[in-house]
Amino acid sequence: MIDFDEALELFDPVMGLEVHVELGTATKMFCGCPNAFGSAPNTQVCPVCLALPGAMPTVNAQAVEFATLIGLALNCEIAQLCRFSRKNYFYPDMPKNFQTSQYDEPIASNGHLDVDLGDGEIFRVEIERAHMEEDTGKSTHVGGLTGRIHGAEYSLLDYNRAGVPLVEIVTKPIVGTGKSAPVVARAYVAALRDLLLTLGVSDVRMDQGSLRCDVNLSLMRKDAGEFGTRTETKNVNSLRSVERAARHEISRQAGILEAGGTIVLETRHFDETTGTTSSGRPKETAEDYRYFPEPDLVPVVPDREWVEKLRAGLPELPWLRRARLQRDWGFTDLEMRDLVAADGVVLVEKTVAAGATPAEARSWWNAYLGQRANERGVTLTELPITPEQVAAVSALVRDGALNAKLARQVIDGVLAGEGEPQDVIAARGLAVVSDDAALQTAVDEALAAQPAIAEKIRSGKLQAVGAVVGAVMKATRGQADAGRVRELVLTTLGVEG
Repeated sequence: MIDFDEALELFDPVMGLEVHVELGTATKMFCGCPNAFGSAPNTQVCPVCLALPGAMPTVNAQAVEFATLIGLALNCEIAQLCRFSRKNYFYPDMPKNFQTSQYDEPIASNGHLDVDLGDGEIFRVEIERAHMEEDTGKSTHVGGLTGRIHGAEYSLLDYNRAGVPLVEIVTKPIVGTGKSAPVVARAYVAALRDLLLTLGVSDVRMDQGSLRCDVNLSLMRKDAGEFGTRTETKNVNSLRSVERAARHEISRQAGILEAGGTIVLETRHFDETTGTTSSGRPKETAEDYRYFPEPDLVPVVPDREWVEKLRAGLPELPWLRRARLQRDWGFTDLEMRDLVAADGVVLVEKTVAAGATPAEARSWWNAYLGQRANERGVTLTELPITPEQVAAVSALVRDGALNAKLARQVIDGVLAGEGEPQDVIAARGLAVVSDDAALQTAVDEALAAQPAIAEKIRSGKLQAVGAVVGAVMKATRGQADAGRVRELVLTTLGVEG
């Protein structure tokens, strides 16, 4: 390992990102079994999933439509004809001993995705292909310390996932990123996730494996002009981990090369705890897989009129939608970038729809709730509070029923599971004191306790009012309307302000 910055002074990184997307179809890729996450093991299987003798696959039409939508949204060419092949390799969770996938004739190819790096810079990632295939089953290794097969006492196999429809989106080699390589990797997967969610073709739950990324990375010595040997870090399942995996491989590979070693063509595992990678298995080449056309499936021939109908029906794409929302909300570029970086656009949109102003919604989600999310180590969407609840608190502040301090306490109560905002207000007694008689008493007491301050105010030094307001706020435990208190102080002293 050598320092990341030092590595980038010696080498240029070359990345290739392969993203597997589980499609949200009702049934699997080649049979009628349900495509649902979380069912009891081996309850969603049939002879096709299990590769029993005589079982015949049939292509899922909805999966073809979803794959075509993905290709169109990625500016790809949609094939006139494409077909499936058998990709031969053995894994216990793949009962056929081959994966039905597309090889030299994918449904979509030669596209691109423009990625916002978060600082206003746009980087274009070229797409080589998007092809259809099926997922494998799931192995669970029991008894070891790491959850991997090494050291396990036994393994369990669940074939519910076998045959779930996938689209694999493969980039062309990504060069010219320099020190931004890890950021580009993360931003690309984030942009792709937003796009797929907008298309409605997947739930893109990285924590459940419905979107996972293989990070291919090699180093090219400065001015050498030749790509180095790559490694493939498999199944990275969070945006943060994609960035960390790329960063680690740059430092690791640079350290080996500088020490005179060679990089092994292999797959690698990513450790979420340490942010490091470890050796997996030697990487197969296309020849190792012995692809040949799948004889049990006819070619897929997308009708041109149907393709154009899908193109015309594409939803407003995420980057266009964000630009429109920014105009509608009146946010600056920086405010919008911060919101996008915090994954808060949809939350603000829903909060505005529930009645908050855009400024109120952005303030809550980007500031106070962002702070609370960081403290808990979760994302904004994982906080136990809804946009409707945030809008309700905003309305109470706007109406004068809460001040800023009390509103934050109400939000904290909701986050703590104390119920709706009104429930928290009632239970904690958080309503603003709006009774002028009670406020006047507190003002009189504060002025009596600070005669010198009162005299300063009478002499025209209005900045001194703050000390009296502060005393009243303290006396009312922060529940007074500070603006009204200021008015009462000036009226009491006969000063205009």
